Parts: sequence; structure tokens; C-alpha cells
Amino acid sequence: MAAERRRRAAAELYGRLLRIYEEGRESTPEHPCLFETDVEICLIGGSHKSPIERFWNGNNMIYILQKARHNEESDAMEESKPDDAIYASELLPKESSGPVALSVRRAKQLISLYTMVQNPNMTHLNISDLVVLPPLWIRCDGSDPEHTCWLGAEPLKAGNKITGINFYMVTCDGPTADKTYFANLEELKMAHKMKHHSSIVVTKGFAQYELIRAAVIEDTIVESESNIYVDITWNTVNKILETPPLVSAATLNIILESGDPRSPVYQLYRELQFLLALAEGLKTSVTEWPEPLESESAVELVQEFLTDLKKKLDGYCISGSKNETEKIKCDTAAVDSSIKSIFSERGDLDFAEQLWCKMRSVSSYQELIECFTLIIKSLEHGEIQPWIHQGSSSLLSKLIQQSYHGKIEVVSLSGITPIQMLLEIGLDKMKKDYISFFIGQELATLTYLDYFISTSVDLQEQVHRVQKLHHMLEIMVSCTVLLQFKHENLFPLTQICMKYYKENPLNEKHVFQLPIRPALVKKFYQNDDPEIWKVDISSGHGQKEVKTTWQVSTNPPVKHMTSNNTGLFSDSTVNGSSEERMYFITMAKCSQVHFT
Repeated sequence: MAAERRRRAAAELYGRLLRIYEEGRESTPEHPCLFETDVEICLIGGSHKSPIERFWNGNNMIYILQKARHNEESDAMEESKPDDAIYASELLPKESSGPVALSVRRAKQLISLYTMVQNPNMTHLNISDLVVLPPLWIRCDGSDPEHTCWLGAEPLKAGNKITGINFYMVTCDGPTADKTYFANLEELKMAHKMKHHSSIVVTKGFAQYELIRAAVIEDTIVESESNIYVDITWNTVNKILETPPLVSAATLNIILESGDPRSPVYQLYRELQFLLALAEGLKTSVTEWPEPLESESAVELVQEFLTDLKKKLDGYCISGSKNETEKIKCDTAAVDSSIKSIFSERGDLDFAEQLWCKMRSVSSYQELIECFTLIIKSLEHGEIQPWIHQGSSSLLSKLIQQSYHGKIEVVSLSGITPIQMLLEIGLDKMKKDYISFFIGQELATLTYLDYFISTSVDLQEQVHRVQKLHHMLEIMVSCTVLLQFKHENLFPLTQICMKYYKENPLNEKHVFQLPIRPALVKKFYQNDDPEIWKVDISSGHGQKEVKTTWQVSTNPPVKHMTSNNTGLFSDSTVNGSSEERMYFITMAKCSQVHFT
């Protein structure tokens, strides 16, 4: 009877796995599949990040098996139907609702069933046209003495024929600061040789160092995911936790959220926030006015500005004089002196752009109308003859051009018109700010920037593209100020960012990656402990390759286990010191079984 139940369970598992695999060839299934009421099966591939990428380097689709959530929430819940299933994305690690692991005993049962249905010699299962299924990985709860957190199985094949199975086991202990628990590299190599009957092994190292992370400002944690870290890989490891040699391959990873008050371009960020508030007001007809950027009211600033222009017109009779187009710096656009060399305020602000600098202090709809009323009256009466850049299509620019001929059209300052007028001149000004930076630093050409400054799309999309420009600016400025990057590094980074943003929406959680030489950033990590340090010990080639991985990491290596269910060391802060860096210790081993 037990053998018959096992045969039926294997056949049912194969059916479920095959169905999910066939659906996944078209597109990743939205819902996981339930197996025997307690197991959820999900197919992960494509854009989904593999949760076991640190320990398995396959790049195809994989099955992830874990405990069905409804068992946790309610034992009385009915067996799920496909329409009731949770979304596949929920199987991926999340802070709010993490995945749930199966017991190691249950995981071993499932691995056994998977092995049965992939073994072509199991003819009694009556499987016709046996399909080679994707690798299968199971989340484990660490309930065994080894504290197993993953079990995996991957078919070995020759052509379309399955010849064996690779078994994987990932275990985790920690966290601990006691380095006496750390492995000895020579012992790891010897254990690998003995297990796999290998005479020669190859070692490969990996280390990850944080270079810049959101830090504490005046005893307050900045709520930001910003981080700049470097991944380094090298061949031939000589000892555990060795510093990577300078001949290593390195990749800089940049995650940057705009709006850090410490940023040298924070004022420009606040300017952008005002622009976004106007865009939202245009869309919803409800404007939430942000805190004014100036202490003086916008009406007072505009009135003073217009008075100065009238005096200038009275003092200089020759129309078109160079003095009229004298470069006037925006007195409210000051930026941090440390960044002036790479992001300096423009000296060619025209009338509309200078108005924007004054009107960023608008704090109400009524104040906005008062400002534009003053401006339009000055234009109608010929009291000012302002200079503007060519190419602007804003309504205010059109009125200014009409004023040159002594007559301007009547504009009704009601509804959303005043908000749109201010949004247009703000967009024009900020686009030129970003153009000035990227072209001035020789990071892009005007042609390459055309997508980001195009006026052929609606105002909302133009604002969205300006947000992208700002995010790229923050990245370049951060790398310049914090990492002392020069043009040779900033230029390829700019191309990477622009290529991404021409194809994707704004995403400040995206990781931008730049290949670099370790020497470029070594001074930032050479005296620090790594966040992750790993050694891979391998032997064999092709499908006969076997690998042992030993890793330490400051964060838990898997999301479905915490320090409460990993193997805790009671003396995790040895010698009475709590300053030592705490590490989780992870081991990944594999073994092969060949079918005869």
C-alpha cells in the first residue's frame, strides 16, 4: 500500500510540474499550483530574481516549492482552487509577508518523488515521453541538525536523455562574530576532494563591499534605500576572507533615491518637487502647494524683479543691447560650493527662467494669479522688453514675443491656465539645467538627450522624463563627490543610465551596474570587512562539474529563515565585544547520482 501511495504521489507531482512547465513556456504562470494541500509550486524565470542565485548558477527556469500559506493562516481553510491561489510574485521574498519553509523531512520526500519521475528506469510509473523538467528547489525550515535551508535537484542529461541527478544542500548557521567557527580553506578543499574523488580543484572568490549607504544625520536615520556597493570576483583563493587582488573583475552597483538633504543638488530636487506638485495639480485640478523655497512672498519677489527691469529699460535706450541680455544669475538657485565645479548655476537665464526662480515661492492659487497679473500688465503697457531663449513654446513666451509688436492676446487667468503657464516655464528652465550639466561635462550630446527634452509628448510625460534626468544627475553627482569619479568613469555610467531610462519608467530602486577596476574604489573598502565573502571550490567539467560553496554574510542568506530558526551560537559576541561584525555562515554542497 505504501509503495502504491508513493507511486500515485510521484505521478501527481509529475503532472503538476509538467503542466506548470508547459504554461511557463508561453508566460510565467500568475498563480502557483497546490500539491497535496500543503505545498505550493511556482515556476520562476525571466525577470524574476532567483532566490538561490548565490548558490546555484543556472540561468533557466526553476521550480520553487514552499509551504502553502493557507496552512499557516487557517487549518480549516478548504483546499485551494486555481482561482483562489496566490500570485506567483508572493512566493518571492518580501519583507511584509515572507515565504514559508517546509520541514526538512517533507522536503526530502518531495526530492525523492522528483527523482523518481525524472529517472527513465522507473517504467512502473507509466510515464510516456518523459520530459526533462526544470531544476527543483525547496525552501527548508532548518529543523535538522545541519540547519538545512534549501534542498535542490537538477536533472543531468545527454541530449534529450536524462542520465542522472545533481542534488544540492544549502545549510546555514549564525549569526556569529567568532571567527573560530569559520572554515579553513585547505580543509574545505580536502573535504571536496574526498567526497568527489577529485585530485584537482579550482577556487573562485567573491566579495561584496558597501561603499556608501544611507547614514545617520543628527541622530536621525534617513529613510532611504540608497546604496553603492561593489561586487568583486577573482580566481585562485588563498585563504578565507582574503582581500580581493587588484587583478579581480569588479562591478559597481548603484541604487540611489533622490532627495537626500545632504546631496549637493538638494535644492534642485526641491525645485523638481514644486514642478511635480504643479503637474499633479494640472492633472487633478487640486494643487498641494509645498513649503515656499524663499522667505519672501512670490508676489513681492516678482514685483521687485519687474521694477528692476523697468529701471533697466529706462536707463538703456538702445533696444537689443548686449546689456539687455547680460547674464544674470538666479539669486535663489545657489548650490553647494563643493559641487560648483561639476554642477554650477547657469548664467544665461532668460526672463521666463528668472521668473520661475521667483515664483517657486508661490504658496496659493490666488498668489499665482496675482503674479501673472503683474507680469501681463507690464507686458501690455510696454514697461518691460524681456529677453527669452529661442525655441520655447510656453504660453508666456508667446505673450512675450507678441509684446515685441505692441499687442498681446487676452489670457483668462482662471481654471488650470495659471498652473499650466507656471509648469511650462518651470519645465523649460529645468530641462536647460540638466542639458547644461550633461553637455557641459561632455557626458552626452544634445541628440542623445533629445528623448528626455522632447516637447512632442504631453506635459505629464515631459515631467516624467525630467524626473529621469534628475535621477541620473543625482547618480553622477554622488559618484563624483563620494567616489571621486572622473569623466572616464562617469561617461559609460551615463550611457548605461540613459539607455535604461529610454526603455523603462522612472525606478529609483533599480540597480545600475558599471564594470570597473577594483583599484578605482579600493581605498573605500580596503580597511573594511565585506558584507558577503564567498569561495567556490569546484572540480570536473561540464555536467560532471561539482561545487562546494562556503560563504559568510552580514544578512541572512535566505528570506524564509531568521536567526530564530538558524543555528544560533550562544557566544556570538566573543571576548565581551559587541563591535565585531556578525556573520551568517552558509555552506552549499552537491552530489551526483547517475542512472544506469
